[in-house]
Amino acid sequence: MTMQLPWSRIRTVLLDMDGTLLDLRFDNHFWLELVPERYAERHGLSLDRARAEVMARTRAVEGTLEWYCLDYWTRELALDIVTLKREIEHLIAVHPHVLDFLDALRAADKRVVLVTNAHRHSLTLKMEKTRLTGHFDAIVCAHDLGLVKEQPEFWPRLREWEPFEPTATLLVDDNLSILRAAQGYGIAHLVSVLRPDSAHPPKSPGEFPAIHDFSELLPVG
Repeated sequence: MTMQLPWSRIRTVLLDMDGTLLDLRFDNHFWLELVPERYAERHGLSLDRARAEVMARTRAVEGTLEWYCLDYWTRELALDIVTLKREIEHLIAVHPHVLDFLDALRAADKRVVLVTNAHRHSLTLKMEKTRLTGHFDAIVCAHDLGLVKEQPEFWPRLREWEPFEPTATLLVDDNLSILRAAQGYGIAHLVSVLRPDSAHPPKSPGEFPAIHDFSELLPVG
């Protein structure tokens, strides 16, 4: 089903990366399977104990810059996180109809900005694998701003970095906390993603309009 958006009033489209444009299967497998396995080996723990420790550590900083920082986790876990990510880079995948949507945005002369909390190392790896870089007018990494998208202060700082008019902007993201923060700043058009991880069933849509895939946002006017 096509979602009816007021495209004539939308000038800027802000797009999340992990779980929105890209399948979250890569990240979930990395943090829930590969990292605990290697953490168990590195520290002589059972896999269950390693899973519990990694989960406790990640939950303690969830929604902060550290949570997304690969350098932080390399120090905290005593693992080469960047190298580990390359071990499973074959799982990096673009969600269905993303390229069609990006091409339609370009044809409609919208400004398209990738806005991600991902660390620069992760961003670089994923752009290498997907070759999506050329589809964006700009790419903004939260680490460059010193804030994450969950924080209300992120949005005015983003606007200084990448000027946009909130009432003429669409944000697509799979994280409800981020959508709420953007809504609080006044971004008028907000869309959630129901199936960030292709290996899992769709999640609850929350209070925002939601899509299963980007075909539901076509055509772009």
